[in-house]
Amino acid sequence: MAHPSQLGFQDAASPVMEELLHFHDHTLMIVFLISTLVLYIIVAMVTTKLTDKLILDSQVIEIIWTLLPAMILILIALPSLRILYLMDEINDPHLTIKAMGHQWYWSYEYTDYEDLGFDSYMIPTQDLAPGQFRLLETDHRMVVPLNSPTRILISADDVLHSWAVPSLGIKMDAVPGRLNQTAFITSRPGVFFGQCSEICGANHSFMPIVVEAVPLEHFENWSSMMLQDT
Repeated sequence: MAHPSQLGFQDAASPVMEELLHFHDHTLMIVFLISTLVLYIIVAMVTTKLTDKLILDSQVIEIIWTLLPAMILILIALPSLRILYLMDEINDPHLTIKAMGHQWYWSYEYTDYEDLGFDSYMIPTQDLAPGQFRLLETDHRMVVPLNSPTRILISADDVLHSWAVPSLGIKMDAVPGRLNQTAFITSRPGVFFGQCSEICGANHSFMPIVVEAVPLEHFENWSSMMLQDT
């Protein structure tokens, strides 16, 4: 999860987020090299006492500053398109969960089960147990099996919301009357926090998202217990 004064991304918990981190580093290095080159050229032109009578009319310079940016854009576009299509690819999910946004809480329905669903509300500050995080903990977590492709169907009941979990590399709008979908695979066990990322009213800041990735055996025990309780 995020911590105070953090400048970078959260640690990746899914293969897609790992790819996004690599792409971020790749693009940042290109930007750094471009900035260094431009700064060097500016300093060199300001400090030099030499002049070039062809500096305003040079076919070589025209070719270089046309081809070089084109090559740089290609180096950025190709991995970007690869990740874009990777994020849209959903093949044979092991589990499908429908997330519905409300003012101001989330409800989850495990569509592969006959009657497994619950509402997820933020735990008030005065009710937090020791070690729990303020404004991030919920009374019911969305539990998913580890290393299993999981599809999320996202919609809203009233106004626009957005289901976002940074560690998983997911941010999908929840639109009333429309069903969006995305998928992820958790690569390590743990608890991953997110929040609604679309301003949705007075309590927009108080509808967190908690995803807990557990081994398959633990998930089966949890689902059996939830079904018994209903």
